[in-house]
Amino acid sequence: MPHELPKSYEPSAIETRWADYWIKEKLFSVPTPPPGETRPVFTLLLPPPNVTGRLHMGHMLNQTQMDIIVRWHRMRGFITLWLPGTDHAGIATQMMVERDLAKEGKKRRDLGREKFIERVWEWKKLYGGAILDQMKRLGASVDWDREYFTMDENLSRAVREVFVRLYEEGLIYRGKYIVNWCPRCETAISDLEVKHEEVAGKLWEIRYPVIGAKPGTKEFITVATTRPETMLGDTAIAVNEKDERYKHLHGKKVLLPLMNREIPIITDELAQPELGTGAVKVTPAHDPNDFQAGKRHNLPQIDVMDEHAHMNANAGPYAGLDRYEARKRVLADLQEQGFLVGEKDHTLALGKCDRCGTVVEPRLSEQWFIKIKPLADRAIQAVETGEITIVPDNYRQIYLNWMNNIYDWCISRQLWWGHRIPAWTCNNEGCKEIIVARETPAKCSKCGGTKLEQVSDVLDTWFSSGLLPFTTLGWPEKTRDQAVFYPTTLLITAYEILFFWVARMIMFGCHFMEGHQQDPAIKNASGWSEKKNDSVPFRQVYIHALVRDADRQKMSKTKGNVIDPLEIIERFGTDATRFTLAAMAAPGTDIAFSESRTDGYRAFANKIWNAARFMFMNIDRVGFIWEQSPAISRSGIEQFQRTTLEDRWILSRFNRVTAEVNDALATYRFHEAANRIYDFFWGEFCDWYLELIKPHLNFEEGADQTQARIVCGNLVAIFDAALRLLHPVMPFITEEIWQAIYEGNPPLKSIALAAYPQADERQFDLNAETEMAILQDLIVNVRNARAELKVEPKVKVPVELFAPDPAIRAMIEQNRGAVERLGHVENITFVDDSLARQAGARSTARFDVHVIYERKIDVAAECERLKKEMEKFEKEFANNQRQLGNEQFLAKAPEKIVEGLRRRAQELTVLIDKTKSKMTELGCK
Repeated sequence: MPHELPKSYEPSAIETRWADYWIKEKLFSVPTPPPGETRPVFTLLLPPPNVTGRLHMGHMLNQTQMDIIVRWHRMRGFITLWLPGTDHAGIATQMMVERDLAKEGKKRRDLGREKFIERVWEWKKLYGGAILDQMKRLGASVDWDREYFTMDENLSRAVREVFVRLYEEGLIYRGKYIVNWCPRCETAISDLEVKHEEVAGKLWEIRYPVIGAKPGTKEFITVATTRPETMLGDTAIAVNEKDERYKHLHGKKVLLPLMNREIPIITDELAQPELGTGAVKVTPAHDPNDFQAGKRHNLPQIDVMDEHAHMNANAGPYAGLDRYEARKRVLADLQEQGFLVGEKDHTLALGKCDRCGTVVEPRLSEQWFIKIKPLADRAIQAVETGEITIVPDNYRQIYLNWMNNIYDWCISRQLWWGHRIPAWTCNNEGCKEIIVARETPAKCSKCGGTKLEQVSDVLDTWFSSGLLPFTTLGWPEKTRDQAVFYPTTLLITAYEILFFWVARMIMFGCHFMEGHQQDPAIKNASGWSEKKNDSVPFRQVYIHALVRDADRQKMSKTKGNVIDPLEIIERFGTDATRFTLAAMAAPGTDIAFSESRTDGYRAFANKIWNAARFMFMNIDRVGFIWEQSPAISRSGIEQFQRTTLEDRWILSRFNRVTAEVNDALATYRFHEAANRIYDFFWGEFCDWYLELIKPHLNFEEGADQTQARIVCGNLVAIFDAALRLLHPVMPFITEEIWQAIYEGNPPLKSIALAAYPQADERQFDLNAETEMAILQDLIVNVRNARAELKVEPKVKVPVELFAPDPAIRAMIEQNRGAVERLGHVENITFVDDSLARQAGARSTARFDVHVIYERKIDVAAECERLKKEMEKFEKEFANNQRQLGNEQFLAKAPEKIVEGLRRRAQELTVLIDKTKSKMTELGCK
């Protein structure tokens, strides 16, 4: 039956169909391999998107790169597990549900905790899978049978186990410290969740009256602050012991304006003589540096704000006011009472909650913390010793710098949605014991009382997500999945979560999987036999770049330059969008996303589509049937007959490109892989090979079809292999055409399960590549000369050709038909003398070619062209001589490189001489 492929390429018509097919057939599901398995394993954990998430360009880049790597490994015969899931996203999800409640005129406290949690689960059921549905539409080749949610019961049980173990090991403690507090979210947030932006603000100078000044005199000490409302909680003024200006005030007190409270003047390094007035107010409950100074001097901690950033009872007459309203009133009162010295414009870095944009308040709060240093030490060692490799390498040092300066992690959040901390407070009078347990305790371990209340806080979302590399594989039980798939092979992620998530996974993995050993046979087969530490969560981390707009601006809703990937996909197709991201993804370089590039790659897909239709039309006409099983052929292309120069050339080029693509993917050079495939498929295969074989496919009715059948066999063989080479980057169009090759009855369910091409050096043919390069050069020169002479496209022209090397002359003579057809040449006349002096002639190191045409040459334009050529040749020759004159370079460079430079020097000498002769002949100045 004829091969069916619609006339026009419509990505929307094929992408949904194949995405559904891959899921329905469970092509990417991975059963646990039994003991004795010796195949290599590749495991990758999807950075779990928030359950509130929608696909953005960062996701699209991240998932494109992951899918390319995963499909590549799967096609190379690895047992390949790509593990998907979503994160419960404590703050973000609670915000979404609270917004829904607000539309009903309700707040979460109106429902109570239990009913509110029920409401969140309902919301999650309705809306929580949106981003995973989008992933399915994009064809992400994950194992959907293993999909997880971070609040699943098995993962929640593992989270409790981790918390209890860390507590029992003395690594979790509870205490009052300054935290970043979001008044809108009503919770502590980490430093990483605070985004700072520079804003124009004010710096106010306030004077505090010194108590005990000389009779009849008034003495003041002046401080500067950007948050005057916090002065209501001041408990000291600090000066530096070395500051001569304030030595006479050591040990004295001041009267706190507005509050009429006596507070001491202390000496502390907190005050720097060269900064401001040299004196600073100390508010231990509202500033982290003041908090530490307060601990050093045993100062009271007076909290003057509640969880909503309204002033509380400790603020006296300002109680109940919003912090900014209180600021206005405080400043007005200071002015009225003569304590406000003045105000200055001041630029400050204002911290805002990354989730809701509310200005964060430093606040004294009782929280749960992890003693992070013991965990960090192992995580540092894992990277320093190379057990974990971070790519690009500059991120390795960034990671180490951060880890070496890490401090304790506040893991509690004042939310209702999340993993509730497994700790209970005894409410028996006078007890207040804290009991940490895996299951709800029946009585207090200290007093035996039964009035126990679970701590209301939940754990930071990153606490549970930091455990995923091992908890998703069955931990705390020892499982076969862990023996096979842990450590995971690779993590592909963005820089912004290097510390949020990556560092924490390394810390937790090294701690809780200590002593773990991966199945030795699988570890060896996977290429990790030299690695000693199997507790690490992954062997390699690849940090991908940011996607920016076409002007290299960071995308933001404020700027209005956010690109919706789904809208791009709707217009250009998933394959073209993926190819754009891959082709621009050079390691360490941000991507300036360009729709024009995507449109170009849509044209690339269309080119492949039309080439497939050309192939099908001809093999159907010849009656050729393709029977190769690509599951068997891994090295080179076995069913390929090398009968002509173009056959030898395309086979050699395919193998070289295959080697380059495999090498590029192995080192995450996605751009190189994509661009090598593009150049081969569009340029070498479509533009040259298809054109060169056309004469063999044009036969008369009843004529011998032997050569046509050989050409068809080669054509299908190379096309099949090229589709497999392209498949990881453009999975949909390759699946559609590949299935059509086998007329809907392929040897495997999908091209995704076929073998990825591997280079066979025995199929390299340097002579064929060199000869074809000369032939292509000749045809291109003829075409360019025709264009300059403005020869009508339909007009064939005779050419004169000088080729001093008999072998090259013979090769061109043998392929005369190709030159005449592709160069639109009427006749080729070989001459024995150089044509370099002929006006309009084209010269290379191997030949001169002259198009014979009566139209008069524009001498000025020809001189300008020759001048530019001369400049190019001379510049290249100078660089060439510089390298050949460098003794250090010659000592280190491979012999073939040096030989190539010497050969090129000879060619350039010939070209320069020929160009000079032409310029002299034309009288160029």
